[in-house]
Amino acid sequence: MQQIRKEEYREKAVLIAVSTPDVSDAKTKEYLEELAFLVETAGGECVKKYVQNLQHPDTRTYFGSGKMAEVADFVRENDVDMIVVDDELPPSQQRNIEQIAKCKVMDRTHLILDIFAKHAKTAHAKTQVELAQYKYLLPRLTGMWTHLEKQRGGIGMRGPGEKEIETDRRIIRNRISLLESRLKEIDKQKRTQRGHREQFVRVALVGYTNVGKSTIMNILSNSEVLAENKLFATLDTTVRKVVFQNLPFLLADTVGFIRKLPHSLVESFKSTLDEIRETHLLLHVVDISHPDFEEQIQIVQKTLAEIDAGDKPTVIIFNKIDQYSWVEKAEDDLTPRTKENVSLDELKATWMAKCGPKTLFISAKTKENIAETRDFLYEEIKKLHIQIYPYNNFLY
Repeated sequence: MQQIRKEEYREKAVLIAVSTPDVSDAKTKEYLEELAFLVETAGGECVKKYVQNLQHPDTRTYFGSGKMAEVADFVRENDVDMIVVDDELPPSQQRNIEQIAKCKVMDRTHLILDIFAKHAKTAHAKTQVELAQYKYLLPRLTGMWTHLEKQRGGIGMRGPGEKEIETDRRIIRNRISLLESRLKEIDKQKRTQRGHREQFVRVALVGYTNVGKSTIMNILSNSEVLAENKLFATLDTTVRKVVFQNLPFLLADTVGFIRKLPHSLVESFKSTLDEIRETHLLLHVVDISHPDFEEQIQIVQKTLAEIDAGDKPTVIIFNKIDQYSWVEKAEDDLTPRTKENVSLDELKATWMAKCGPKTLFISAKTKENIAETRDFLYEEIKKLHIQIYPYNNFLY
């Protein structure tokens, strides 16, 4: 008789965020929805969200004392496993909240690092994530390891190690130094690999996390890259040789960006981000159905500027047009327009078509406008090939 498999336990989480005067209530709600998606991606379940309007987070307990006591009561009464804060917490704040709520407390940075640890499959990605984790944990060693002794397993516990000897700061710093040296060697190997691709134009898919980059990669390259409805499903840069008509080029699928991307991750993923820095053309994928896609565009552009890739030739690809809808504000028609009656031509006539020098509208899911996109990219890549490799244009 086949044994019935027990359903995997999902840790219960309470999410908390401070809404400051420069952030609207709608924005705060949107941020908490993204945080809930992060918790779900990590394997948890959001059971309650708390927001407090403050000029700035309380320096001692993030929320005010009364509101934090309310959160702690809910945690105790509902057997909640952890509190997740939509900001990066100083070590003292984290310890104070733990003492009040008597449960595990994670900040946004710790949660993102944990998701990266969960999704890291290759030795390269694991090394990058481990380095970022140690850099995050080093200033938090006081109390962190005793906390790990009490909580075995679960979200946030996919750390680089729980051995007692690692409580020593010197050993942690030595480990960081070793990992940095290892990544430098990886950087050299990656540079050598990229050097062997000099005869090809390099194109990279970039964008906010979960906008459909991997799905587009699969369509354009006829390959099978992992594509899931999860944040940071792709960590390792995947490079495929693609041929449009008679023109070969290299297409890379890169790690997605996100609001408040931890600086330690940006530093640790330097060799991965080099793939973006050294590309000839960026395909900036945008989820047009997301209510806050304009801010996501700005976050990606800001991150690209931070890694010295902001001046690359870029094509903006608005994906998920099959899920897009808008509200027509005509005086004689109060009925919201739905996705069924927003045509491709109408989208091309909107302000979105002017978001960049070159824009495309597609649905990777339904394959709408994919043929036109291939033709457009063929012409763009051919121009780059002629410009970069003027003595290797026998293809034309």
